[in-house]
Amino acid sequence: MSVALVLTGCLFIAYGIMLKRRRSGTFFYTVWCALGTCLLVAAGAVHAGIWETLPAALKLVIAIVLVTLFCVLVFVNALIFSQFGASGEPDLDYLIVLGAQIYSGGRPSPVLRYRLDAASTYLHDNPRTLCIVSGGQGRDEPFPEAQGMAAYLVSQGISPSRIMQESSSTNTVQNMSYSFKLIGSMSPRVGIVTNNFHVFRAMRLARRIGAQHISGIAAYSTLWNLPNNLLRESFAIIKNFMVGNL
Repeated sequence: MSVALVLTGCLFIAYGIMLKRRRSGTFFYTVWCALGTCLLVAAGAVHAGIWETLPAALKLVIAIVLVTLFCVLVFVNALIFSQFGASGEPDLDYLIVLGAQIYSGGRPSPVLRYRLDAASTYLHDNPRTLCIVSGGQGRDEPFPEAQGMAAYLVSQGISPSRIMQESSSTNTVQNMSYSFKLIGSMSPRVGIVTNNFHVFRAMRLARRIGAQHISGIAAYSTLWNLPNNLLRESFAIIKNFMVGNL
């Protein structure tokens, strides 16, 4: 058991370091390093025989907590995967493209580029649909995400007249709320474009604010970053559920 804990702990730490070097865009890589460190500490405790000295009641509590956490994560990930293949309905009235990091040079991050490419494909196939690009300016971004998103879509052949910019939001709740304020109604048929791991939460948040006709459009996400994205998204869903957003 201690060997398995050591191997898993080292794998988690190595994955966290990789995420940092690949500029994942957040500090969530520290969670993987922390989890790996905890597993190494647990391995040391098992190897030293400390686990065997714990009272049976405490062992039971620890086991229940771990099993409960595992079951919650499995359930939440099942919800996430339920929207992984969302492709939207044809001829929607609007698309809402959710923002993500813009690099200092003005280029969209890979996560954002995947969203914009999915939106561009849909807009070319459905010329009546209008588009709202939603995202404010982060501390390390040269301009609001919406501005960079609009420029990218125009470079892909989408007419500027079809693009509306929402440049004040800083999180997914605000993305939804502010974008629907631009639309001016909750009744149009709206597609929400975001990465596959993010579609479920985005759609639930849209329904929470009263959107009546929505569908998800799942953009690509890299397999290498998927474990990080799934864990981070799981925590976000749990948090939003606890504060009443879902």
